Order: sequence, then structure tokens, then C-alpha cells
Amino acid sequence: MPTQFEMRQKNAKFAKDARSGKKPTNPSRQEQLAKRSPINTWALGIVVFVVIGGVLFELARLLFL
Repeated sequence: MPTQFEMRQKNAKFAKDARSGKKPTNPSRQEQLAKRSPINTWALGIVVFVVIGGVLFELARLLFL
């Protein structure tokens, strides 16, 4: 377990790096939201299922009917 002195040193280094423009280790909430996809994962799954399912049904219809 780090001592109080070591924690202060690490915090000071982190603050100095953040002020000097280096990227902090944990991105901010705004950065996380900016990287997020505009569509939910489950909605994307449904769209992919419908598109691929439609293609498979069309191929089955062309081959077997």
C-alpha cells in the first residue's frame, strides 16, 4: 500500500501532466460520450439481423423456388 507521501507525489505528477497538455489516464465524461456510437448495441443487432435475414431469405427463395 503506497504511503501518503507517494500518493501526493503521484497526484502532483498527474496534475502537472494534465496541465502540460498530456492526456490524463482516464478520459473525461465528455470524451467518453463523444466516442460512443449514436445507435445502441441492441438496435444495431436488430438492424443487422433484419438485413442479413432478408438476404438469406432472398437467396433461399431464388435457389429453391
